[in-house]
Amino acid sequence: MPLDLVTLIVQEYDPAIAFFVDALGFVLAEDVPATTNDGRPKRWVVVRPPDGGTGLLLARADPGRQAAAIGDQAAGRVGFFLRVPDFDAARARMAAAGVEFVTAPRTEPYGRVAVFLDIAGNRWDLLGDWPGGAIGERASAAGPGGDAGAAAAADR
Repeated sequence: MPLDLVTLIVQEYDPAIAFFVDALGFVLAEDVPATTNDGRPKRWVVVRPPDGGTGLLLARADPGRQAAAIGDQAAGRVGFFLRVPDFDAARARMAAAGVEFVTAPRTEPYGRVAVFLDIAGNRWDLLGDWPGGAIGERASAAGPGGDAGAAAAADR
């Protein structure tokens, strides 16, 4: 049962679409007119990583509480994680596109990592391969229903 979408509150649709598509390399999967629960016009905007993983529903904030959450959806913590097959190339491409990195790259038990900010100011981890292998090998090393963390620890 895959997790299909996660909502990301944004100031405006078009700059957010441009950031995720142009700077991060996501695909614009959907952009259609819709209405709010109380009948106001809105757009249903979904961007996804190019591999078709979990998408982001870009939701334009209403004034008040929603607007206050822009850029702070995880209360200042890293709340989103983008794993890439070539960390150095992805980081260089993103930096060239104007993405702001707030930490230098480092190696952690779960892979290479650097923190960056999205267009709204939310913190993301850019993640490279985990030390035990390539993307996807960690979960498969644990086996069906297994503990990937235990499998990774066993490899050390």
